[in-house]
Amino acid sequence: MTMDTPVQRCGSVAIVGAPNAGKSTLTNALVGQKVAIVSAKVQTTRTRLMGIAVDGSTQLMLIDTPGIFAPRRRLDRAMVRAAWEGAEDADLIAFIVDAKTGFRDDATAILENLSNRPEPKLLVLNKVDITAKTRLLELAAHANAFAAFADTFFVSAGTGDGVAELKSALAARMPEGPWHFPEDQLTDATTRIMAAEITREQLYNQLHAELPYASAVETEKWEERRDGSIAIHQQILVERDTQRAIVLGKGGSRLKEIGTTARAGISELTGKKVHLFLHVKVKEDWAEDRAVYRDS
Repeated sequence: MTMDTPVQRCGSVAIVGAPNAGKSTLTNALVGQKVAIVSAKVQTTRTRLMGIAVDGSTQLMLIDTPGIFAPRRRLDRAMVRAAWEGAEDADLIAFIVDAKTGFRDDATAILENLSNRPEPKLLVLNKVDITAKTRLLELAAHANAFAAFADTFFVSAGTGDGVAELKSALAARMPEGPWHFPEDQLTDATTRIMAAEITREQLYNQLHAELPYASAVETEKWEERRDGSIAIHQQILVERDTQRAIVLGKGGSRLKEIGTTARAGISELTGKKVHLFLHVKVKEDWAEDRAVYRDS
C-alpha cells in the first residue's frame, strides 16, 4: 500500500432506540437507498437487518435493530433480544432518540441500560426539523448526564439534515481492516427476505390501524422462469378470520391492491418481471411460533 492509498476501515454500528424513533429511516438515509421497511407504526422492524454503507475508504455495517420495549409475547421477546444482541458485538452503538417524543418509558429504560454498557456510544437526536432548539439541548444534557456518550448529533433522517456529518463521524470511528462485503452490496438480507419485507410494508401502509401487529409474510415458493421472470408465492398470516377479511377487502380488492404495489417494489428490487401470488391464512398465535416470526 502506497502512502497515497487511503487506509481501509470496516466496522459495525448498532442502531438502537425505542419503537418509532426513526432507526430504519436513518439506516436507509446512511446507506443512500432503501434497505429497511419504514412505517409510521411502531415495532415495524422485527429482526436485525444490516444495511451496508460506504464513506470514502470505510465500509459501515449498520445493524438496524427492532425497537426496544417491554415485551409480552414470544415475538416481542425475540424482537427485544435481537435488538440487544445486535449491540453486543458492535464496534459502536448509536442511540437514536425521537427528539419530539423525548425520553418516555422505553427510551429512558434504554438509556439506563446503555449507561452500564462498555461499547463506545453516540447519541443521535432525530427529527430535529420538528423540534425546538431549546428542547434539543435539554434532551442532550439529560442523556449525557446518564451515559458516557462520545459525541452528540442532531439529525433529521427524513429530510437528510445532519446525516452526512453523522456518517462521516461513524466512519472515522471504525477500526482499520478490509471490507467484509462487495462495494455494491447494500444489505445482508437475502432477496427472498427483502421480497417478504416489501409485502409486509404494504400491509402496514395500506391497512393502517385496521390491522394491528397480527400479521406476517412468508415466501412459500420462488420460481425462476425460462423467460427471465420470477413467480413468487407468499402467504400472509393473520390470527383471526376478521383480520383475514380486512386483508382481503371487498371481493378481494384490498389484497389485489397490496399485491400490485408489492409486485412493483419486488420487480424494482430484482430487476425482473415478477408474478406475485398472495394467499391469506388464519394461524392463531403465530407470534408464538419461532419458525414463523424468525423470518417474518
